[in-house]
Amino acid sequence: MCPVGHLLPAGEKREVQPMPLINLPEFSTDLLSEFDARNAERIDTPVIQPAEPFLDIAGEDLRRRIFMTESETGASLCLRPEFTIPVCLRHIETATGTPKRYAYLGEVFRQRRDGANEFYQAGIEDLGDINIPGADARAIGDATGILGRLLPGRRLAVTLGDQAVFEAVVQALGLPLGWQKRLIHAFGNMTQLEALLAGLVSPQFVTGLDDDIARLVASGNEPALVAHIEHEMQATGYSTNASRSPLEIARRLKEKLVLSETRLDNAAFHVLEEFLSLHVPLVNASAALAGFADAAGLKLGNALSRFNGRVAALADTGVDLSCLDYRAAFGRPLDYYTGLVFEVTVEGSSAVLAGGGRFDRLLTFLGATDRIPAVGFSFWLDRIETERAAA
Repeated sequence: MCPVGHLLPAGEKREVQPMPLINLPEFSTDLLSEFDARNAERIDTPVIQPAEPFLDIAGEDLRRRIFMTESETGASLCLRPEFTIPVCLRHIETATGTPKRYAYLGEVFRQRRDGANEFYQAGIEDLGDINIPGADARAIGDATGILGRLLPGRRLAVTLGDQAVFEAVVQALGLPLGWQKRLIHAFGNMTQLEALLAGLVSPQFVTGLDDDIARLVASGNEPALVAHIEHEMQATGYSTNASRSPLEIARRLKEKLVLSETRLDNAAFHVLEEFLSLHVPLVNASAALAGFADAAGLKLGNALSRFNGRVAALADTGVDLSCLDYRAAFGRPLDYYTGLVFEVTVEGSSAVLAGGGRFDRLLTFLGATDRIPAVGFSFWLDRIETERAAA
């Protein structure tokens, strides 16, 4: 295990030099050389991280896999479960300008269905490049190019999705904001998404509410509902320990009622079904999306323009487009993605060797004062090692 990085007192900054790593795969030197050739500065981050950013931003799939602990003062900490959030925090802390390319190679710790819970990851985070299509294409090109060097002779397969295109489709259907958030949050998890769509087609009305609460919610009289909730909280003593105010509770109840009564008509349901079924070679994806939008009468605006720009940028970089597929339902289980998402495998294998995507809102969520566009990817070194051994 790597030595634990020391946590800094609030406000103190220092340069963190990459720590020596042991038990690395034998190809690690080649990997670091590839990073250098791509002008990515290698940095390290402490193994022990504040847990809050991962709990608030990374998503449910990662939250249930991380290893938690506490400081002597009761602050929630965790073993580093991935590198993107720590690298972004490090960038903000050092007040480094953009554009900036960071590379990392180190241990991460999280529970996995297959493989060890302590394993090495490496990757590149590309921060601040305002040429969005070009940066997206570079991320895919770097990931596939490096894997091509590490796995000579293997044919790679790349699956792309786009969070922004899915969001544009959902918004264009005119669903209530609460339902849009639910569907967008579930993107990439087909089981959860199908369950939500089933609930939209056959709504389950809210039951079990106190009669007075149900009447006030249905009336739309928010001040009366808030006053009633506040009275009940004070009478039961709940108000002293409540994490939500009476106003927040009232608005959550109203939203829940609206969501429970929303029904997706058959036409809109079939539009979503048709979109999620799209799975075409990337060279045909722009035409397929344009045809879908025209037939459904949807305006996808900037999301479709960015998608088309990315395809054009990929073609310009010389990436073999024949190994890239677009799957409309494809997402990755991290909540901070905002646009491109992708994974790379060896053709015929299901083992993901590299994965990444765009996360334009993440640095602002973490405290950056300016919006910083960002894209990146990670390699699973143990899986690459297994693939090399099978040659």
